[in-house]
Amino acid sequence: MSDALDLIRAILQQTGPDDGHALVLLEAALEREVDVLLYCASALTLSPTVIMERAARWAGYGFIEHVPLGVPEDLMPLQLDALATVRMLRLQLFDREVALTAPEFLDVIRLKRRRIQRPHLGQLVCFIAEPALRDYIAKAAAPALLDASRQNLTRRWPFATAQLELTTIARYVFAIALALMISMVLAAPHFAQLPLLPATLVLLLAPAAMRLAAVFSPIRIMPKLVRPPDQELPVYSVLIPLHNEASMVGQLFAAMRELDYPPERLDIKFAVEALSETTLAAVRERLGDPRFSLVCVPDAQPRTKPKALDFVLPLCRGEYVVVFDAEDIPDPDQLWKAAVRFREEPDLVCLQAHLVIDNGHHNWLAALFAGEYAGLFTVLLPALARWGLPMPLGGTSNHFRLSVLRDLGGWDAFNVTEDADLGTRLARCRLRVDVLASRTLEHAPTRLLPWMGQRTRWMKGWMQTFIVHNRDPGTLLAEMGLPAFLGFQTLVLGMIVAPVLHCAFLLTIVVRFLQGYALLDGSIWTVSYLAMLGMGYGSALVITMLGLRRLGGYHLLLRQLLLPFYWVLIGVATIRAVCDLLLRPFYWFKSPHQPATGPTRNAHDLSGKLDARPVPGT
Repeated sequence: MSDALDLIRAILQQTGPDDGHALVLLEAALEREVDVLLYCASALTLSPTVIMERAARWAGYGFIEHVPLGVPEDLMPLQLDALATVRMLRLQLFDREVALTAPEFLDVIRLKRRRIQRPHLGQLVCFIAEPALRDYIAKAAAPALLDASRQNLTRRWPFATAQLELTTIARYVFAIALALMISMVLAAPHFAQLPLLPATLVLLLAPAAMRLAAVFSPIRIMPKLVRPPDQELPVYSVLIPLHNEASMVGQLFAAMRELDYPPERLDIKFAVEALSETTLAAVRERLGDPRFSLVCVPDAQPRTKPKALDFVLPLCRGEYVVVFDAEDIPDPDQLWKAAVRFREEPDLVCLQAHLVIDNGHHNWLAALFAGEYAGLFTVLLPALARWGLPMPLGGTSNHFRLSVLRDLGGWDAFNVTEDADLGTRLARCRLRVDVLASRTLEHAPTRLLPWMGQRTRWMKGWMQTFIVHNRDPGTLLAEMGLPAFLGFQTLVLGMIVAPVLHCAFLLTIVVRFLQGYALLDGSIWTVSYLAMLGMGYGSALVITMLGLRRLGGYHLLLRQLLLPFYWVLIGVATIRAVCDLLLRPFYWFKSPHQPATGPTRNAHDLSGKLDARPVPGT
């Protein structure tokens, strides 16, 4: 005990005999079951570098702030997933081989005692702060990490990855099949009416029926979650991929500091692309808090978000992991709520929090985007989870058991909607996914060109996912089971085909009207097409209205009447996505972001109360 208190006093630079403050720190760390050095860094707001330097001086060892330039960076670990646990490396440092270590509290005490017994150890061991050691490991292992980020999934899923399956032939066959399918539906009134009518009805009405079923599906009432004591919460990793987002860094750090989670159990990693020099600089300026670390992702194809996530995944040390985007502001309770759900439901492997648009008041485009998200995350996804069907995850605020995510192979680095692909893989493995009653606030695009670029990427990613996982339909059916297989085909194909067909139907109606034809001529096809058009818009409108009601976004309801025009824009984005799929399948359109200004995010534009359960069936 005397050595422990003496070490803490050295960290405090306390020279007097009073052990009161040191004893308080020691007892608090032991009560929370965390390393004393890490707790001191959090409680005293001292940087890990300062703490380790003082610990090294107390133990009688040398200290370096970072690995000097010129030391070979050719670390080839036997197991990448073990990198997060490495605390000692042997390096040729200066004129001798040195054991470079970032010891924990008890290890510092042991090392001091061993040095007293074997004084020459002082020349063979050198202390370094853990963040600096992690930084060196990430750089030294970068070639292996980069290779794994691009190849790991193909090793585990050689039959269902975009890198292998999204060949030129596969892409062109899909584009031709899609064109033929749409042409078939449009030509059905004139050719082969009887056989084509049922196919057309299924193709168009099945997605609408799924939306309506979600509207009338009763909500599962969840018990109120209680926050556990800090010592019962596990280490949680937070991944934040950034590319040219320097202006968002300040807001991100502020949002992460607001998380209601013990700081000493947070492992927040900013994965920043090497080309984003200003973003790298902005993150480095704010480092020092032990919660935060920076990982520089080498510039290499494909330049996608999932590649960056795969690169940093082996460096995570948490039991659970969550992904946040540059503009995200999660509810402070989100992490501990997810941890409690995972603890209480052992079969649960993934949780999707509600993504809520907080600038829907800005203009009609943001309002429609907000309505779309409201319907998706508060109505459709909860229903899909209850039915056990594949869930299209959001690109952010999805929480995973880290071990399961690694076993799955992480994300598909070549899929431009990695969230949709990962949701499909979870369904193929029959792993349970659910929604989490906690929000993450996001900004919707307010200008048409950024919206169009983002939506084109999303639609292209859905096409990639559909092609990749349907290259072997028999295996997909066997792995998913019939209900999930049909749900996947209905959801994804409907998402791709419906917007284009609705554009075509609207164009047909306009042309007939301009030519003086009666819209209701009594034919079965006219009635059927108008009914399908009405059911498609009607189901989308109902699910949107219900979602906004659940979030309390009543002021956005009126603008949802512009939904037909919104679907025309989605149809245009779908056509652009087909062209993109053929010409540049792995191109990633980077959505621009701007930090929130004014009171919008404090007031919560959509101030929904997710814990207030609506009446079942409403």
